[in-house]
Amino acid sequence: MRVISEKPLREFREDHPDAEIALRQWLTAVKAAKWRNFSELRATFGSADVYKDLTIFDVGGNKYRLIVAINYKTQIVYVHYVLTHKEYDSNDWKKK
Repeated sequence: MRVISEKPLREFREDHPDAEIALRQWLTAVKAAKWRNFSELRATFGSADVYKDLTIFDVGGNKYRLIVAINYKTQIVYVHYVLTHKEYDSNDWKKK
């Protein structure tokens, strides 16, 4: 998979240095993947979930949420949000 854009990941790591390892592990796994559908993704990330057209990953031992859009046909992952659990639970990201 190709990841567009890594900038939100970098910015989040700057504010939350303890997330760096988990985000790098996620990025490495995603770049190596060749998922054709959500079922195949779930084989790699069993806790992943879907909200409308977005895929939600639990990262860092359920401490952070990574919200992306995935185009399985073009093999592109679009990073939308990287949030703390508290930010995710506020549901503000659903309004954007």
